[in-house]
Amino acid sequence: MSADRADGPHQNQPLVTGGTDLADADAALVCTHGRGASARGMLRIADEVHREGVAVLAPQAARQTWYPDSFLAPVERNEPGRSSGLQAISDAIETAIDAGIPTDRVMLLGFSQGGCLASEYVARNPRRYGGVAALSGGLIGAQIDDDYPGDLEGTPVFLGCSDDDPHIPEERVHDTAAVFEEMNADVTARLYEGMGHGINEDELAAVADLVAALVD
Repeated sequence: MSADRADGPHQNQPLVTGGTDLADADAALVCTHGRGASARGMLRIADEVHREGVAVLAPQAARQTWYPDSFLAPVERNEPGRSSGLQAISDAIETAIDAGIPTDRVMLLGFSQGGCLASEYVARNPRRYGGVAALSGGLIGAQIDDDYPGDLEGTPVFLGCSDDDPHIPEERVHDTAAVFEEMNADVTARLYEGMGHGINEDELAAVADLVAALVD
């Protein structure tokens, strides 16, 4: 977690919870929604992959949008939303830590804008996490850094996307996977032919396996 706290549009938004009560949980799943969606919508996705013992924490973006432009735009065009969104993820993780859940039992799951934010957060805050699943997402910026410092210590990372997603170029998925591999993550990347911008059953099964590993 950065010592420099961001304070922006998403800091006064609710943290929606689901799954096992946080006080009784052994692990946590932090879920970030896509543009125009909601934290409660992510809870419905989390329900499909949930295991007993896992608390679900879903930050809500102001006006249902984390940042205004494409994730491929120069970073400054997506401020302060981008930094505020990263802070919202950090705050959710801190909520889990304060409840006694270690980061190696905290998993991040995001779709679309939320998948981009989850990817960016983990790359910029490297440590061992319970897992990362970025669905139709990737690292943020017109160009991504060739050298993110730090070690993900074998964190399992799942990247799933269509080969013709109108928002997420296939190349960015490959580049994101390469960055995580350089950071010592255990990366699985799958591109699905002609799927468009969405989530399929194979992705949900992969995410469910990662969630199960948090408490097995």
